[in-house]
Amino acid sequence: MEVRIGVQNAAREVVLESTQSAAEVGTAVAAALEDGSVLRLQDERGRTVLVSGSVIAYVEVGAEDARKVGFGVR
Repeated sequence: MEVRIGVQNAAREVVLESTQSAAEVGTAVAAALEDGSVLRLQDERGRTVLVSGSVIAYVEVGAEDARKVGFGVR
């Protein structure tokens, strides 16, 4: 699923494809925003993305479905 994180005073957002569920991402974001700790998410390649909770402007969590690519896919 795609996760977009807006950072205060930054022109670009952080975008990653995560294998974590929407509930896991939501729990991690809520904890980071509550106490200003670090938001730690892992992307589908195993890399870790760290964002300080005190500078998060918004977080957009995409649908958990995998994108279907190709001809004749329903």
